Amino acid sequence: MIILFDLDGTLIDSTDAILESFHNSFDVHKVTHPSDEKIKALIGYPLDVMYAKLGIEDDKVWDFVDAYKKHYRPISKQKTTLLPFAKEAIIKASNIATLGIVTTKTAKYSEELMEHFEVRKYFKVLIGREDVTHPKPHPEPILKALHKLNAKPSKDIYMIGDTCLDSISAMEAGINAIAVHSGYGDRKDLHNCTQIVLENALEAVEYLSKI
Repeated sequence: MIILFDLDGTLIDSTDAILESFHNSFDVHKVTHPSDEKIKALIGYPLDVMYAKLGIEDDKVWDFVDAYKKHYRPISKQKTTLLPFAKEAIIKASNIATLGIVTTKTAKYSEELMEHFEVRKYFKVLIGREDVTHPKPHPEPILKALHKLNAKPSKDIYMIGDTCLDSISAMEAGINAIAVHSGYGDRKDLHNCTQIVLENALEAVEYLSKI
């Protein structure tokens, strides 16, 4: 069995770091701030897509992304935590499956965070935004993770994530999806896009341990 995990909202909570970095970027470029709710509703998309959806013009998006990253990296470890039961989920999952991470976060920052929380050793592969041309919901990130694991898509592979982006990516890649309520996805949307919806990563792993 292979289990792939999303990061934000699935294993970690970096909401404070994300919001602070977004607001800082709007300060830097002297643009009216969107509400926290509008930003949180977009977490899971790549940063450039988030800024575009927040109304930033295409030719300025990457300037905002750069400002975001400059602020985010120094505060990311301090203002990010593992979600409740996440470490237990990771350890339990490592006993029944090969593990990977597939995220739209920058892989470099994700690697640093996983090392900081002393859980990187449990994962055989980590695919981040810079590793792919097409991020989730495109299947490319999952297919790239499977390629690195020398595996082909099958029903013995599961993607656990907190948004429909994760579930759609999984289904398009030909693997199973499990959605969790621990993150940013709207509950109704999750039930519409995913057959299996559980409370958190640990519940998802416990479900898989019984298969």
